[in-house]
Amino acid sequence: MRTLTNLTLAEGRDKLAKGEFTAVELTAAHIGAVEARRDLNAFIVETPELALEEAKASDLRRQAGQAGAMDGLPIGIKDLFCTKGVQTTAASHILEGFKPPYDSFVSAKLKAAGAISLGKLNLDEFAMGSSNQTSYFGAVENPWKRISDPKAKLVPGGSSGGSAAAVAARMVMAATGTDTGGSIRQPAAFCGITGIKPTYGRCSRWGIVAFASSLDQAGPMARTVRDCAIMLGSMAGFDPKDSTSVNMAVPDFEAALTGDIRGLKIGIPKEYRPVGLSDEVAKVWDQGIEWLRAAGATPVEITLPHTKYALATYYIIAPAECSSNLARYDGLRFGQRVAGKTLDEMYAKTRAAGFGAEVRRRILIGTYVLSAGYYDAYYAKAQKVRRLIAEDFRKAFETVDVILTPTAPTAAFGQGEGTDDPVTMWLNDIFTIPTSMAGLPGLSLPAGLSADGLPLGLQLIGRPFDEETVFKVAGVMETAANFTARPPQHPPCGCGPKGECV
Repeated sequence: MRTLTNLTLAEGRDKLAKGEFTAVELTAAHIGAVEARRDLNAFIVETPELALEEAKASDLRRQAGQAGAMDGLPIGIKDLFCTKGVQTTAASHILEGFKPPYDSFVSAKLKAAGAISLGKLNLDEFAMGSSNQTSYFGAVENPWKRISDPKAKLVPGGSSGGSAAAVAARMVMAATGTDTGGSIRQPAAFCGITGIKPTYGRCSRWGIVAFASSLDQAGPMARTVRDCAIMLGSMAGFDPKDSTSVNMAVPDFEAALTGDIRGLKIGIPKEYRPVGLSDEVAKVWDQGIEWLRAAGATPVEITLPHTKYALATYYIIAPAECSSNLARYDGLRFGQRVAGKTLDEMYAKTRAAGFGAEVRRRILIGTYVLSAGYYDAYYAKAQKVRRLIAEDFRKAFETVDVILTPTAPTAAFGQGEGTDDPVTMWLNDIFTIPTSMAGLPGLSLPAGLSADGLPLGLQLIGRPFDEETVFKVAGVMETAANFTARPPQHPPCGCGPKGECV
């Protein structure tokens, strides 16, 4: 069972095709892994019976020569994606018990490709958070441990922390995530896995519970660059039901992994070395630059001068959009309802009881910046700065092919650390937010370990809809990094951070 749960998506796909095991056997092994790691609180809803039914159907399709691109591969679905007949909550009390009558576009595409869902994964409530501590269903724990304090519970990052923890702990082979300001890339870095936020518009947002509509984007989270390429190929595509979905062909992302990046120019932004950047992260970044130089690419210093305004700009635009999107949760049509003597009282009581503190904070901020007298001073100005941030990237990509930066300023931190200051928590996304503001593809991959044995990630940023070059460079970096470390086994078996135990 343990051997099957160690397989990558690509290995699982190829071994299923060779008949080395069945989809039922592979799924059963991962169901066992999910049950064994419930202490991480990565899942909100488990669907083992449904998964085994889907696995049986997958084996029949394979026997008939009709297997899809991800047939028989067990994955997890972030509980932000609507799944027909399966509870979808966005990790919020206000949606507890809601079972959508339809699948999101991405969920439906993965199901059509043959992927098997093991259930719905935990997240920060309505995807608002950087640590997966704001979920109504409790915090998710990172499977990694500090060498200096192995009893400390670490955050997996957010908002896609349940997805990242489940992939890192070998509970699923891959998972869906969503990224608004870094919610795929930052948890991928904290949990030592790979995740990509594709270009805005590459994956349909239809059927995904909205946070900030101009920023939200679905993407894959897996243990290797190749696995992310495979999964993105099954997630992406044009959707006429989503006005922001781009009607263009989906490339063969896996074919882009040629291993040859000779002649490519790699942008190194000087603004990405702020005060507070961990020395260990800076060292890994410098090492990444040398790996790409050794592979035949040319590092080029670039400037992204409006980067320093990105965080403040994001925390005006995103809350503004969230306050608008979350207005639909009023207790009338679906989800929780708290009775009141008047309609207004019912609204107020329902939303007060249904939303957590971080969601209420962002709704209030968003409502404020959109209010009369403040719209022009804050929201309109933020949109102008956003255009300047995007223009910085456009100019940079006139001279470079991809940009290399750290993913997060530190390694994973402990649960409860920094929660008394929301601004400190928001700073975790300082390197990922500019990419989101510009709608560009960004990929995080593990590149090393801190002195305390925790993963450190690097981010590659590409031109719009040029995920192929991002994957190509990421594949070379992955080979150079040779990141084989993994979280401690559970139950403990004496293995160390180098992953000796298999």
